[in-house]
Amino acid sequence: MKTYIYADKFFLKSGVEEAGYLEITAGVFGTYTKNKPTGEIKVVNYTGKWIAPGLVDTHIHGYLNHDVMDNDFDGIKAMSEGLLSCGVTSFLPTTLTASKELLKDVAQTIGDHYQEVKGAKIQGIYFEGPFFTEKHKGAQNPDYFFDPDLAVFKEWQDAASGLIKKIALAPERNHAPEFVEAVTKEGVVVALGHSDATLEQAKQVVEAGASVFVHAYNGMSGFNHREPGMVGAALSLREIFAELICDGHHVHPKAADILMDACGRDHVALITDCMMAGGMPDGDYNLGEFPVVVKEGTARLQTGNLAGSILKLKEAIKNVVEWGIATPEEAIAMATLVPAVSCKIDETCGLIAKGRAADFIILNDKMDLEATYLDGVCRYEA
Repeated sequence: MKTYIYADKFFLKSGVEEAGYLEITAGVFGTYTKNKPTGEIKVVNYTGKWIAPGLVDTHIHGYLNHDVMDNDFDGIKAMSEGLLSCGVTSFLPTTLTASKELLKDVAQTIGDHYQEVKGAKIQGIYFEGPFFTEKHKGAQNPDYFFDPDLAVFKEWQDAASGLIKKIALAPERNHAPEFVEAVTKEGVVVALGHSDATLEQAKQVVEAGASVFVHAYNGMSGFNHREPGMVGAALSLREIFAELICDGHHVHPKAADILMDACGRDHVALITDCMMAGGMPDGDYNLGEFPVVVKEGTARLQTGNLAGSILKLKEAIKNVVEWGIATPEEAIAMATLVPAVSCKIDETCGLIAKGRAADFIILNDKMDLEATYLDGVCRYEA
């Protein structure tokens, strides 16, 4: 007996389809059809609801009081399970700047065990640092900053069994263009952030192969009419992707709109940059080695600076629609296919297509999450 999902709207790669039926067989997507299939079938009825791909969070440090840098895979398993309540079915556990040895250990822990998670699927590892600059360090520890080093990166990648999909650096660091060219040839995405680079320095590493700007506007040299800086690079360089934290605290909605207009909404990836306090009550937490106070919707260092976020990706897609800067279709794409494409993991996640794992979410017409399915099985209901 074949199973079909009926709903009012489907967000497919080809576009939005109205009421119809989506086949799910043995945990994978089949075909979509407007007409009710004949024969012996089971229909799961979501009248009045929308079906979208499972969300893809490509920049997330922690959740439910667990941090990737704890180097505790039980904690990452708990993150994986908890992310289903955020609508996330695929993610990149994201590191912070730390000692070379700890980063290698974390890479090995995830590389050895990533297939053991039972919730949101680990599609790779994102190394956020340590090749950054002190002026825009954010919540990264400058004691561990150093210039891009291919030999060290190879140690990390070997420890991760090739699972590092993306690494961030500051373009002004020594040897950055050569490093970018080498690792992009190996299929690793290079992102640019925590940087005081000029437009010209950013352009140089983009031409070498870098393709993503880390949490655009945050942790980078701002736009100035005499030196456009990193923000100017993100706004003007073609065919780059920009991460964006749309929690209402990191970036003003109008600034987000300007970036989306400049880059194209098909080149903006909504991310959370969520730290361990995500899904937890207000209070005192840590981000890496730094104490963080969480209250009033923000996570801040003792200096008052933002330290990651407590944003859920399901909130980000709702926010950009409510702010009037994206349609539901654009918002969903910015949290599914766009981040997947930006990290070169779109072969395994980010869209509804025949033969793909049936990872999808149920939304109502107000963009609220109602259910999350993994491999065709309902794993979370609001």
